[in-house]
Amino acid sequence: MEDPTRSRDFVPLSSLTPGPRDLGPLGAVVVRSGTLFRVWAPLAGTVELAIDRPGERPRPMNRQDDGYWEKTVTDAPPGTLYRYRLDGERLLPDPASRLQPQGVHGPSSVWSPPSRSPHPSESMAPFRGHALKDLIFYELHVGTFSGLSTFEGVIRGLDHLVDLGVTALELMPLSQFPGERNWGYDGVYPYAIQMSYGGPDGLRELVRACHERHLSVFLDVVTNHLGPEGNYLSAYGPYFSRTTSTPWGEALNFDEPGSDHVRHFFLENMRYLARTFDVDGFRFDAVHAIRDQSAHPFLADMSVISSRIAESRGRPLHLVAESNLNDRRHVMPPDKGGMGFDAQWSDDFHHAVHVAFTGEKDGYYADFSGGKDVARAMAGGFVYQGQYAPSFRHRRGSPSGDLPGPSFIVFAQNHDQVGNRREGDRLSSRLTEAALKCVAALVILSPALPLLFMGEEYGETRPFQFFTSHGDPDLIRAVREGRAREFAAFGWKGDVPDPQDVRTFEASRLGRTLPSADFSDRESRILAFTRNLIRLRKSLPALSPPERMDEPFHRVRGPRYGVLAHLRGGREKPRWMVLWNLTGHERPLSEPWLERELGWSGLGRVLLDSHEGASPVGWRMAPWQVLVLEERKSL
Repeated sequence: MEDPTRSRDFVPLSSLTPGPRDLGPLGAVVVRSGTLFRVWAPLAGTVELAIDRPGERPRPMNRQDDGYWEKTVTDAPPGTLYRYRLDGERLLPDPASRLQPQGVHGPSSVWSPPSRSPHPSESMAPFRGHALKDLIFYELHVGTFSGLSTFEGVIRGLDHLVDLGVTALELMPLSQFPGERNWGYDGVYPYAIQMSYGGPDGLRELVRACHERHLSVFLDVVTNHLGPEGNYLSAYGPYFSRTTSTPWGEALNFDEPGSDHVRHFFLENMRYLARTFDVDGFRFDAVHAIRDQSAHPFLADMSVISSRIAESRGRPLHLVAESNLNDRRHVMPPDKGGMGFDAQWSDDFHHAVHVAFTGEKDGYYADFSGGKDVARAMAGGFVYQGQYAPSFRHRRGSPSGDLPGPSFIVFAQNHDQVGNRREGDRLSSRLTEAALKCVAALVILSPALPLLFMGEEYGETRPFQFFTSHGDPDLIRAVREGRAREFAAFGWKGDVPDPQDVRTFEASRLGRTLPSADFSDRESRILAFTRNLIRLRKSLPALSPPERMDEPFHRVRGPRYGVLAHLRGGREKPRWMVLWNLTGHERPLSEPWLERELGWSGLGRVLLDSHEGASPVGWRMAPWQVLVLEERKSL
C-alpha cells in the first residue's frame, strides 16, 4: 500500500493557509515498511502503542513536533487490535481509527483496503460522475431502508432507484456510533464506518454497485460536534472549543489554540473517505453550528482539497452545506470570500411548502406564508434574504437571485423534517394523493436540485422516528428529556416515542421491500407519477436549473387564486410552463393574467397532467392539479 503522504492528491495544510508545515497522515496506515501508527496527542507526556496480543508489552511511540506521536512496526497487519496508552495509565481507542469491531469503547483495528479496486470492472466504462446540474438526490438511512439494515440491503434496492431516475444516493452518517441503532449524528469515530452496516468493506461494495449503475454516492458527514458516548478526543488534545458549544454537544475547535491540528484531522478525514471509498460528494451537517472566526475558514480549506481531489481523479467531488443562515457565502468561491461549496440545502423551500399544504404555523413555520413564499423560494432560492424572521428574532439571509439554480437543494421531506416531528409522521399520512403529486411536482420540477427522502417516491406512510441504542443510562435519560423539550417549542404535548426502544426503530423501516415491492394501487400511481416527473426534468432542456435564479427565461408568477405559474425557455428556444393549483379547491386560470405576466396565450400542448390526463376544462384547474404545458407555435 502506498504511503498516503505520497498520494497525488495529498494536500499539506501549509499549501492552503500560512503557517503549519506538512502534518502527515493519521491513524494506523499500512505502508511499504509495515504499519505506521500516528496520533496527535499534545496533552500526553508519553504515548505507547498497546497491541492486543497475549504477553504483548506496550511499545513507546516517538514524539514529533507539535504534539504528534508515531511508530512504524512490522508485526501489525490488517486485523490487528490496538489502543494507545497515555501517560502510562489510560488505554484508549485511536481517534482516527479505521475500524471499531467491538464498538465505540473497544480497541481499534488496523484496516487497509483490499487490493481489488472499488471501480467497476475493466469491461465497463469508468464512472465519470455527474455534473452538479444533473443531480437528483435520494436520501436514505441504511438501517431502515431495508429489512437487513446493511449496505447489502441498500444494494438490493438500487435497481428500484435506477428505474425511478434519481442520480445520487445521499447516505445519512456512517461514522461509528454507539450500539446498532442511530441516525448517525452521534458518531465518534469519523474515519471508521459503522460495523453493523457492514463496515468499510461493505461501503466499498455499495459504492462499486452504485457506480456500476451510474449512481453517484454522497456521504453525510458531521464536522460541528461529535457524539458523547465513546468520545475520548479530549484526553488527547484540545479538539473541542473552550468558548462555545452546539445544541448537540461540545463544538469542535476550528479557531482557538491548537485548531490547525483539529482542522488537519478533519481535512485528512475527508481525503481518506473520498479516496478510499471513491465517493462523489459530501453533505456537511449544520455548518451554521461550526464556530470559526479565522481569516481562513475551515470550510474553504475543505473546498480547496475537494477541488484537488476532483482534478486528480478526473471527476467531480461535490460539497453540499446544510445551514439555516441563508448565507450566499457558502456557495461563493474562496477567492471571493466564500466557502467554495457547490450547493446548500434550502430549508426555506421546505418550510414554505409545508405551510402551504398543512397549514401548520408553530415554531419556525410561523415565519412563512405558504403559497407566496413557495413562489419566492422557486423564483429566488432563499425566501429570507435579509428580512426580519420572527422565530429567529433577527434579520436572516442574504440576496440569492444572482446565484445559479444548482446552488440550492430543495425538498418537501428529509430525515430532519420528518424525524424531528413528535410522531415522525410523513406528508403521505396527512395529504391526499392529489396533494402529494402536487408537492412532488414542486420539488422535482423546481429550478434547484431536487431531493427525495426514502419512500417518498411511492407515498410511504410508515413514520421515520428518532432512535438510538446508547449504553450510558445518563445519556439515555438526557436524550429522552431533550426530545420532550424540543417538541414543547412547537406546542406538541403528550408522550414522545422512546428513542431507545427497539420498536421505535422497527416502526421506522420502509414498509415495502425494494425493488420487488407489492405496491398498493395508490402507491403505484404515486410512483408512476414521480417517475414521469423525473423523466420530464431530464428530457426537457428548459427544465434544467438556470445559470442565475433571476435570469429572464426563468419566471415565477403567482399564486393567483391559488395557482402558481413557472415559465421556462424563450429566445428561440421552446417555452414550457408548469402550473400548480396549490389549493384543495377548483380554481380559475386567468388567461389575461398569464398573457400579461408571462406572455403566454392559449393552453398549449399538455405534456403532463396529475389528474390522469384529463385536460383542464374552461380554463379551470382541479384541486391540487399540476400541468406541464408546451407552447403552441404560431403559424
